[in-house]
Amino acid sequence: MPREARKAAVNAYKDRAVEAGIYAIRCAATGETWVGGAPDLPPIRNRLWFTLRLGTNTHRTLQDAWNRHGADAFAFEIVERLDEEASGYVRDRAMREHLTRWADRLGAVRI
Repeated sequence: MPREARKAAVNAYKDRAVEAGIYAIRCAATGETWVGGAPDLPPIRNRLWFTLRLGTNTHRTLQDAWNRHGADAFAFEIVERLDEEASGYVRDRAMREHLTRWADRLGAVRI
């Protein structure tokens, strides 16, 4: 990739809108669900799947289920996008509240 194209790609990535929200991971084999929050939703699935494939995910129940049932048993879903205008403390507080609500609603483990 030419230097100018690489520089343009980096700038486009930095300028993109960051989308915070709540996601769910479901295991079809067991019916288990895990929910988490991310300040930047688009890359979170790849990050989670990467650690799960390596066996280094810090959420033991999720990693154990992944090891037993494999990648094909898992689905990733964004369940809520948070208000783009909120930032800092307000966004963090809202994320904690929404995460608790989704965990209760789905009977899920918070991660």
